[in-house]
Amino acid sequence: MTVGMMLPVLERAYRARANLAMAHVGLSQALAWPLVMIGRQGDGMRQGELATLLGIEGPSLTRSVDQLITGGYIERHEDPDDRRARTLHLTALGADACEQIEVTLRDLRNELYEGIADADVEAALRVFSTLAERVGAPTPAVPPRRK
Repeated sequence: MTVGMMLPVLERAYRARANLAMAHVGLSQALAWPLVMIGRQGDGMRQGELATLLGIEGPSLTRSVDQLITGGYIERHEDPDDRRARTLHLTALGADACEQIEVTLRDLRNELYEGIADADVEAALRVFSTLAERVGAPTPAVPPRRK
């Protein structure tokens, strides 16, 4: 199997496992990823920046952001540098959910990486980072793989 064939299969399977793992938080993966990305990148991110980091179009993210706002997980604030723009900020509920999701994802990574040497995981991540750079994909900040 080639990398091009393997990546979509792996992504779908990983998202399905992440959805199952996050069920106790009460958020689907589609809502958890934007929330976690805001938490990792820090408050004050514009919606367009978030869409870029998630690799989706801005309009596709609007529904998820609206659901997170309605659920009390995030808020939109006026951008102090551009009154026409809005920035996204975690609420206390959002920060708590973000922490739960990060712990859940850490546990999932630990389960999936079990028996795989740290050096092998790091090598795979270096290859993926290089490929991401070469295709112009955004590279968001990520937490440690294992704790």
